[in-house]
Amino acid sequence: MRIPIQFPTCTLLVCALAAAACAGDADTSDSATASATPATERAAQTGTVSLADVAGKWTVRATPESGDTTTTTYVLTATADTSGWTVTYPGGQPIPVRVRVDGDSIMTEAGPYDSVRRPGVKVRTTSVGRISGNSMTGTGVARYTTTGADSVLRLRLAGTRTP
Repeated sequence: MRIPIQFPTCTLLVCALAAAACAGDADTSDSATASATPATERAAQTGTVSLADVAGKWTVRATPESGDTTTTTYVLTATADTSGWTVTYPGGQPIPVRVRVDGDSIMTEAGPYDSVRRPGVKVRTTSVGRISGNSMTGTGVARYTTTGADSVLRLRLAGTRTP
């Protein structure tokens, strides 16, 4: 008798991110190869991304998946290791971010901190993203310190490396 294998939600999330990152026109021309960066080349060859290749500033747009889909923009400052990562919203102070890598996925956590979307409410955020050249895509979850039914907000993330 076969017992069905159940995949954890995290595995499905990583698979969904991989599918989303790979979606689009397949371009096998020299220009597609020329635009590859060390981060994407290493991830393709080893299945692992290096934080050193991600280091720098990224402008990220976070868009809720439903409800009020107003985009929030922030700057993600990434370092060559797991220390010193921050998120900074316009006009705000840098917020420390905890980071780890699992294969080609970069996972972050921040908070609790004062929400930009909901003034006077604390929030914790988690995200999973992938890098492709100078672009970043992923998903995020904001968990608000409230007892209301809207305490969780799911987001789509899209970012670009800031020169």
